Amino acid sequence: MKLYNTMNHEVEEFKPINPEQVKIYTCGPTVYSFAHIGNFAAYVYWDLLVRILKQNGYGVKRVMNITDVGHLTSDADEGEDKMEKGARREGKTVWEVAQKYMDAFLEDFRALNLVEPEAICRATDYIEEQKKIVDLLDEKGFLYDTTDGLYFDTSKFASYADFARLDLENLRAGARVGFSEEKRNVSDFAVWKWIREGEDHAMQWEYRGRMGYPGWHLECSAIAHAQLGEPFDIHTGGVDHVPVHHTNEIAQTESAFGGKMCNYWVHCNHITIDGEKISKSLGNVYYFSDLEERGFSREDYKLWIFQGHYQANRNFSFADLRAAHQRLRNYRNFAALRWQREAMDFAATRDEMMANLNNNMNSAGALAVLDQAIGDGAPNEEFLDFLDAVFGLRIVETTPDISDELKEKIATRVKAKEMKDYGLADRLRDEIEREGIEVLDTAAGPIWQYK
Repeated sequence: MKLYNTMNHEVEEFKPINPEQVKIYTCGPTVYSFAHIGNFAAYVYWDLLVRILKQNGYGVKRVMNITDVGHLTSDADEGEDKMEKGARREGKTVWEVAQKYMDAFLEDFRALNLVEPEAICRATDYIEEQKKIVDLLDEKGFLYDTTDGLYFDTSKFASYADFARLDLENLRAGARVGFSEEKRNVSDFAVWKWIREGEDHAMQWEYRGRMGYPGWHLECSAIAHAQLGEPFDIHTGGVDHVPVHHTNEIAQTESAFGGKMCNYWVHCNHITIDGEKISKSLGNVYYFSDLEERGFSREDYKLWIFQGHYQANRNFSFADLRAAHQRLRNYRNFAALRWQREAMDFAATRDEMMANLNNNMNSAGALAVLDQAIGDGAPNEEFLDFLDAVFGLRIVETTPDISDELKEKIATRVKAKEMKDYGLADRLRDEIEREGIEVLDTAAGPIWQYK
């Protein structure tokens, strides 16, 4: 199995620390609003990763955080906390907002038939663990205090720029006019923010005799350390996390605990809609409820995701979603053949599909192999179970056998056509189609499929 490792900027063979328990950390949502279809692309990609690992015989322990505090509207340690923003918008407490949108996210997550992580951890449940990391960093001389908070001195972490290949000299030269005089370097970041006089911040904790709250980046280091230890195998996230969030995670984790944080960093690219960034101001934000109103399922959306590559910048359109809908229909009709024809062994097809999936998660290549195999006959249950296990599209459970009554109508229609009673044949066809079934007349006899 091979994956593109952002750390080394190349596709590498995956070598787990312990094949019985591959440890994965997934950056989860900031729960201040509903997650849209663009947000969920990443979780579909990482679900596929988990499923591929399991198909290769690996055990998996995955941890996902829930950001319910400290994520400012700017990655530069300034702006309003996103949780505060959501609370002000809705006239609720930050705790109520966090619970509402975490519940909504998990409801969509489960409805997508995604493999649930072994641990889902809220940042606010790990405040003490975050404080301990701050203490360690301070003891080792990585922090300095300002009126705004405790900051990590990136000049003391020699490899800070390596992960994202940052040009720190140009960052310094391009520092904004309002750059804080208290920050020693433009790349320094807050690990703990102080509540300043006159500031009203709903989520705050006592630390060193003062009230404050953790910097956004700290929660992932604390949760990953507590749940997985170091080093762990795979850290997933979006490409937008590379230059700031993940760079800072690495710096603070490796400075606090010593040694390597993670062996493989895997990042997915963004989804645009009609060529534009997803934005409420542009009116191009879609939720799964919007797709359902147009007659599309979550499985249609997932298949559209699988038709591309996780590293590609994907553009969503309803025309492409309709194509995925039709493709999924073809797969379900393929599955329905098991009730009508003698099942065949698709082991070679499975192996070829896995070869694609093991090549840096090439799901599009795997689906192309499946498309070519569909005309080869009826699949056996083992192959169908494989398809559902690796893609989670519910192909098997959504293609149950039809009733004996419908089968009898299909057989009667064949006899009516043989007797040239086309009126009866047409009436039976209409009755069958009202049940959502279409009958195809082939040289080998009638085959039914889902409309």
